Amino acid sequence: MPKIKTHKATSKRFRLTGSGKLKRTIQGKSHFRRNKPQRKINALSQMVIVSGNAQTKNILSIAPYLDKQK
Repeated sequence: MPKIKTHKATSKRFRLTGSGKLKRTIQGKSHFRRNKPQRKINALSQMVIVSGNAQTKNILSIAPYLDKQK
């Protein structure tokens, strides 16, 4: 059986935690930073847990080897 190709953009945007949950980055930190308060900019640098089983299932289906990465 051949390997399944990984969606590369998904593998760059998501990480798997040790307990099997998905973490993602927060959008909105690439530009227009001057209009945002420093507290908001600092909050955007953190990663958050993906909520929803359907989203997690979809992400893991297009990036099946996400747990094998570093």
